Amino acid sequence: MRYIFIATALFIMTTTTSCRSKQDLSPTVRLETTYGNIIVRLHAETPLHRDNFMRLVDEGFYDGILFHRVIADFMIQTGDPDSRNATPDQRLGTGDGAERLPAEIVYPQFFHKRGALAAARQGDQINPERLSSGSQFYIVQGRVFSNDELEMMEFQRRRRAEQALFQAKSREVQDEIVLYQNAGNQEALNALRDRIIAEIEQELAENPSYRFTEEQREAYTTIGGTPHLDGEYTVFGQVIEGLDIVEKISRTQTGVADRPVEDIRIISARRVR
Repeated sequence: MRYIFIATALFIMTTTTSCRSKQDLSPTVRLETTYGNIIVRLHAETPLHRDNFMRLVDEGFYDGILFHRVIADFMIQTGDPDSRNATPDQRLGTGDGAERLPAEIVYPQFFHKRGALAAARQGDQINPERLSSGSQFYIVQGRVFSNDELEMMEFQRRRRAEQALFQAKSREVQDEIVLYQNAGNQEALNALRDRIIAEIEQELAENPSYRFTEEQREAYTTIGGTPHLDGEYTVFGQVIEGLDIVEKISRTQTGVADRPVEDIRIISARRVR
């Protein structure tokens, strides 16, 4: 009996520790806003963003901060520390609470379905590494898309992928191209072009990242989202309660730079568990 008791106690301890570890890896946060509560769960697969977000939550960083950029059928954005005491006419969106974070784009596992929590960032032209803001984030509201719309997006994404690959492969054989051009050898140029196109076709066939997964297609045609952002930003969490509050915020009247006319604040951000 004694050994059974010890074994049972060890099992309970192990199970409890395992559950606690899982909760620590995917913590849950309540955002109490002036419109109601939004509860988000963070992804274990994006540890840098998860830990940074939880550090800011524990420090009370988000308390009193505004949703400074709101676009209906798109997203609601917050996290600018300059918004805490902003005047009504103050332009917001450039403030940051910490150093930028390396991208953790876990795609297509995490995508921009309705309620996705993602890190804001500067554009590719000045931020080619897609580093995330240290504090600003957005929550996806989005809209529902038809299958025809998704197919058109896939077509456009494939064309962009083809162009990017063609340019990259052309740079790799630039010396050959110049040699054949100087020699006036059009046949060799055509053969080189055909070889590059064949390589691109093979790569896209083996890794069709331009296509939506069945999970994405199901989400975008039912609950909605913002599919054009997929693979471009770090999605590090998901709303599990309060999507109605996200929608309510997204429908508020806005003015210059998509800032709500009436201030909408995060009153407090606290761990739920």
